[in-house]
Amino acid sequence: MDWDGTALRAEFARRLSTMYGGEVPLYTTLVEVAGEVNRAVLERDGAEAERLGSIERVTAERHGAIRVGTAGELRQVGLLFAAMGMHPVGFYDLRDAGAAAVPVVSTAFRPVDPEELAANPFRVFTSVLTPDDRRYFDADLEAEVGAFLARRRLFPDELLELAGAAERAGGLGAADAARFLDLATGSFALSQEPIDRSWYERLEQVSGVAADIAGVATTHVNHLTPRVLDIDLLYAAMTDRGVVMIDEIQGPPRVDGPAVLLRQTSFRALAEPRTFREPDGSVRAGSLRVRFGEVEARGVALTPSGRDRYDATGVADLPLTDRGLAVDDLAYYTVEPVIDRPRDGRRPPADSDLAGLADDGWVTLRPVVYEDFLPRSAAGIFRSNLPRDDASDRTQEAAPRDADWLARALDRPVHDLFELYAAQRAASWDRAVRTLGIVTAPSTDLRP
Repeated sequence: MDWDGTALRAEFARRLSTMYGGEVPLYTTLVEVAGEVNRAVLERDGAEAERLGSIERVTAERHGAIRVGTAGELRQVGLLFAAMGMHPVGFYDLRDAGAAAVPVVSTAFRPVDPEELAANPFRVFTSVLTPDDRRYFDADLEAEVGAFLARRRLFPDELLELAGAAERAGGLGAADAARFLDLATGSFALSQEPIDRSWYERLEQVSGVAADIAGVATTHVNHLTPRVLDIDLLYAAMTDRGVVMIDEIQGPPRVDGPAVLLRQTSFRALAEPRTFREPDGSVRAGSLRVRFGEVEARGVALTPSGRDRYDATGVADLPLTDRGLAVDDLAYYTVEPVIDRPRDGRRPPADSDLAGLADDGWVTLRPVVYEDFLPRSAAGIFRSNLPRDDASDRTQEAAPRDADWLARALDRPVHDLFELYAAQRAASWDRAVRTLGIVTAPSTDLRP
């Protein structure tokens, strides 16, 4: 095939970035400032700046965000991204994000193989509306939302047929790839079709996110996110340029040790010109504030026990060294055997554990980048850019949603992010064991 999934993904990400920069010019400023900050951090910290990825990867990295209304639309999104080597990872319930709650559940489509992530780590955080959730929608409004969504078609049949062919064959020929990329990029462009003002405003009383999903005839890129090496420095630099940022950086606070998980911030949603159809049938100019400029900084991925500790206490009780995080099984690290150290014919003991191998210089610890998302941070970013507070009635019962529901809706498996990180760590252990000539695998709780 002329264009495999990796090539399609890279070109789609590039085209989407160009399109979004044309729609939201301040996004281009954000990318420029992120690049300036990354170069400054590389000069300041040297090789240490690239411990969580090469500067080339970090500079090229993007994640997008889209929103859809139904399980059927979500299934089509899954097919579209599968053609580009992107698979659903994780289940995020943004309805349970405290004060930042919004009526959606989400997953992230991304590569799952470390080599594919290194080649192009493009991700799309994808949310689907929950109109059967009585905390937000009564039965009448649910029915109206369902009827509205049933009338729209987000993706042309030709695009879905090309996506299916690409998934089956592992890519597309040049002509089909060009057509696929044109149709895919165009499907996420901001529509110029007039919006029914009264319908949009009814949904907006429930949630600005609900209105952005079910109040318009198409989907669109909600934000496109570059990655930065020092998000505090970027926040200050954007503010110095007069850009209005949200009130705070979402995610873990900065610590004097290894960064963990994910930190995010954004400039506030801008008023974008849109046209509205009034109740009398006339069409008038107006504006909406729904799209914003997000930026992220990534740290080391935490294990389930690390996440439990973080969720309970924040970063206060996490070790401030790579060794402490690794040997206490709080974060994922791969190991690289040190093959050029003088050994005098010695080998590490057969029962060596991680701490012993690391302390004696037999292996080097490498942090595994957190490639995924945090529901409270995502919801916090959404809420910080909405005009109204959450209007849900928490006395009502929630609609059931979980990872199994998501897999059924997609008609494809949803990857467990912890299993992906654990497999990456285990593979590095196996390579190290063979390289170091340890007959018995190291005794360590870190082997899944």
